[in-house]
Amino acid sequence: MSRLVDALIPPSKRQPVEFLNDALDLDVGDSASKRSGFLIMLTLAGTIAIAGVLSDSTATVIGAMIIAPLGTPILGIGLGIVTGHLGLVIRSITWVVVGLVIVVVLGLAFAIFVATPESLAANSQVVGRTSPSLMDLIAALATGLAGGFAMCRKDLSAVLPGVAIAISLVPPLGVVGVCIGQGLWEDAVGALLLFLSNVVALVIAGSVVFTLAGYAREPGSSPSANRRRAYTVVTVLAAIITIPLALNSIASIATARWSVAIQEATQTWLETEEGARTYGIEWSGFTATLDVTTDDGSVPPIDELQDAVADVVPSFVGVVIDVGQGVEHVVQ
Repeated sequence: MSRLVDALIPPSKRQPVEFLNDALDLDVGDSASKRSGFLIMLTLAGTIAIAGVLSDSTATVIGAMIIAPLGTPILGIGLGIVTGHLGLVIRSITWVVVGLVIVVVLGLAFAIFVATPESLAANSQVVGRTSPSLMDLIAALATGLAGGFAMCRKDLSAVLPGVAIAISLVPPLGVVGVCIGQGLWEDAVGALLLFLSNVVALVIAGSVVFTLAGYAREPGSSPSANRRRAYTVVTVLAAIITIPLALNSIASIATARWSVAIQEATQTWLETEEGARTYGIEWSGFTATLDVTTDDGSVPPIDELQDAVADVVPSFVGVVIDVGQGVEHVVQ
């Protein structure tokens, strides 16, 4: 095991724990400069991120992610857990909360530039951050490992900008504020869940790397009982975050399969109609609405489609056929 650890973090490349404390704790050393720098860059990163989100500009959002400093106190939480320093954990959590509030408030202010809530539904930057899945958590864990190694090893600091790009912290908080400002509470919760899952993943991954690096055995580290309690809290938080992400992933896979089944059943049902066309399915909860057009506006008997749909989707899934001009047929 020691050989593997030495291969991952060679002793000659290992940063001293004093370096990590100074880099990740905003309240030690030149704390005034650290705090002002954090607040300035976070405010600018939040402004850039929200502007990029509302203009649907991926490049602008990436720029905001590079300069956003939120990863510093988050990894500070991980270091505090490993070394058993409760003060560092509390201080780091405080700065994360401060950052959260700043960016969400900025999002609320920018919400006045949104024409209608419906316009956000067509914005890929918003849609991509309101429905997190397990893949987002896995990506965040891998990013956290990369960030941890970059902090621990003297020769990997150059990868930190890439770590900042890979993890999504400020953009989802901006989306939270914008969605709240537009009354889209469900989307706001989804974006907040993405942020929280990324935070927990960074803390877990950082803690793993810092433990491998041997910082838990450094002089001045607190008793192991403190660390065990901290690990327990993080494990519980990870479980709380993972459950909704897993459920959302399962729901996404299920609705995708049901969409295909409903479209195929509808196309078979419309085979005898001249010029019949089906369009995309829109989901609202567990109700699917499928737009259909025909040359004369008529459709075959609806009971034929009801039988076909009942065979391919569960009974709790609602299916509605919209034939235009305000005419809808409830299939299931």
